[in-house]
Amino acid sequence: MEENADVRVPVLVVGGSLVGLSTSLFLSRHGIRHLLVEKHAGTSAHPRGRGINARTMELFRTAGAEPAIRRAASVLEGNQGILQAQSLTDGEHTWLIKSIDPSGAIARFSPTGWCLCSQNNIEPELATQSRAQGADVRFSTELMSFDQDATGVTALVKNRETGEHLTVRADYVIAADGPRSPVREALGIPQTGNGELFHNVSVTFRSERLVKELGDLRFIVCYLMRPGADGALLPVDNTSQWVFHAPWHPDRGETLEDFTDERCVDQIREAIGVPDLDVEIGGKAPWHAAERVAVSYSSGRVFLVGDAAHEMSPTGAFGSNTGIQDAHNLAWKMAAVLDGSAGRELLDTYEAERLPVAQATSERASARSAEHSHPGYAPPPTMGGGPGSGVLTTAMGYCYPRGAVVGGDAHRPVIPEKLRLSGDVGTRAPHMWLTRAGAKISTLDLYERSFVLISGVGTPWREAAEKVASKLGVRLEAHTIGSAPGADLIQPSGTDWAEVHEMSPEGAVLVRPDGFVAWRSEGSVADPTAALGGVMSQLLRRA
Repeated sequence: MEENADVRVPVLVVGGSLVGLSTSLFLSRHGIRHLLVEKHAGTSAHPRGRGINARTMELFRTAGAEPAIRRAASVLEGNQGILQAQSLTDGEHTWLIKSIDPSGAIARFSPTGWCLCSQNNIEPELATQSRAQGADVRFSTELMSFDQDATGVTALVKNRETGEHLTVRADYVIAADGPRSPVREALGIPQTGNGELFHNVSVTFRSERLVKELGDLRFIVCYLMRPGADGALLPVDNTSQWVFHAPWHPDRGETLEDFTDERCVDQIREAIGVPDLDVEIGGKAPWHAAERVAVSYSSGRVFLVGDAAHEMSPTGAFGSNTGIQDAHNLAWKMAAVLDGSAGRELLDTYEAERLPVAQATSERASARSAEHSHPGYAPPPTMGGGPGSGVLTTAMGYCYPRGAVVGGDAHRPVIPEKLRLSGDVGTRAPHMWLTRAGAKISTLDLYERSFVLISGVGTPWREAAEKVASKLGVRLEAHTIGSAPGADLIQPSGTDWAEVHEMSPEGAVLVRPDGFVAWRSEGSVADPTAALGGVMSQLLRRA
């Protein structure tokens, strides 16, 4: 079978929606040749999955895609907050969240910020960015079957336009094929969690008059709570294009056919509170909110990312962001294994790190839906009480107690109660502004394609890193931070990198390609070369 393959690539990505295309972009940034197949004819035509949190924007920033995504999102850049009302015209409005970042906290932790960009706008940008770096992205191409052996995976794919079949031989497969993942089903991987939470029909519609009815109101989403006509209203362009999420109750015998254009028009008018509102229905798409996490993120040489690995309630926009962060975590590890610098066991840390994050985040997403009384959702009486970790803490503060880390606290909670990013092992490395060769950068801009060791001027750590990189043949860069001559990264007056990382000036911090702290030495050691070499070998699962 391998000898007869039509296409040979190191990685085959199955699924070309938001997470699949992000996977392709991250693999491209690491120089990994791959093929992406997507059964649909093109990127999403429906405006959905549009909340991109600051952590995900950090990943797009280092991948060079942030400017294009910001341009694609410009039409909604002024929209903030989550609104709740009986109807838009009754004058009784409650802001569940008035602003995404009311205290300016994000700027203290990150060089970027939250972004509102619908899937139909962001996916074409990701496809363009990935293809520009050499990715082979094929739409209208469906995975028909696959078999794996000790050295790789053989897959059969079909061009749905021409009917042509091709055999693809890959070292690894990454499945980003959605919540009903055929790949996960073929692997026989079960799921845990509370299952289906609620169902909606997403209705796109055109209305020229609605923007006048809104006046100065600008929101991300408005939950309209009128009994019998509840739903969620979302702006698409703030002028004439809108989306209405109508609760759907298949458990009561409702079918998709029941959502006629006439019914949808009446429900939208009733929910908004304008009986004669101009409403022109565009399209309808059912979607299901669920809380499910796969019990395993891989089987042999096949790995799950995104909705194939986990489903989450949409409140808080955790689902797609968690999926994109899955892909980023897996991409650097796969790159290290494929280039021979790491042992294959490094890939086992993908599940060890990401599965607990999905479990904790999915629980938080369900709780958020209950707190916001999401239309159509009746939480079970067993659901826990008060609020948990906030959105920013959940999105950026999660950590990896176990996995590709050395010296971390194995008992640390995956998501803390409060956001604290100060260089602890297993957490996202701290952000601070620096100057390099006259240009302003963030520390986070350093972390993408290689391990990075940061230390102070006059310490032996940089020389140790150079020796270890040469001896082990690994991607390891070293930078010195400070204000004194010899520093290649200049810190602003009044700041101290060691204080930001809560360590002594004689210490060093080792950061992974995904921006997470892999190891740290809080002070000097007798033999930094030996210490760092041993850590790198342990991290990369070198024999």
